[in-house]
Amino acid sequence: MTRSEERMRVGVERYETGHARLRKYVVTEEEQQTVPIRHEEVRVEREPITEANRAAAMSDEPIAEAEYDVVLHAERPIVRTEAVPVERVRLVTEEHVEQQTVTGELRKERIEADLPDADAARPTRPTTGRDKGGPATA
Repeated sequence: MTRSEERMRVGVERYETGHARLRKYVVTEEEQQTVPIRHEEVRVEREPITEANRAAAMSDEPIAEAEYDVVLHAERPIVRTEAVPVERVRLVTEEHVEQQTVTGELRKERIEADLPDADAARPTRPTTGRDKGGPATA
């Protein structure tokens, strides 16, 4: 006769629990910077003729029409943008192990023997140790 029992074999099964996603999108933010801007202005300066500057003043024609142009300059702000990498972002999975207790119901076979009662097969009369038949009973 063979007696059998169930044994528990515990394994693991991998299954999907969800998704993680990186999504890149563009937002526009306003930024302000203060920039120094230069410009030229013109003003008329008059200088009286003195003995010190008379020679320089007499170098032109005495009476004639003339023009003198001055080019004025100014600065204006120019905004340019450039794409500059600032950070790398990635998703990394980490595996964590934890202990979990598993409980299951197992079936087992039991074998019992029905044996005739050994005392029932013996005579019911009291015996003493002096008898040659068997063990003494008290």
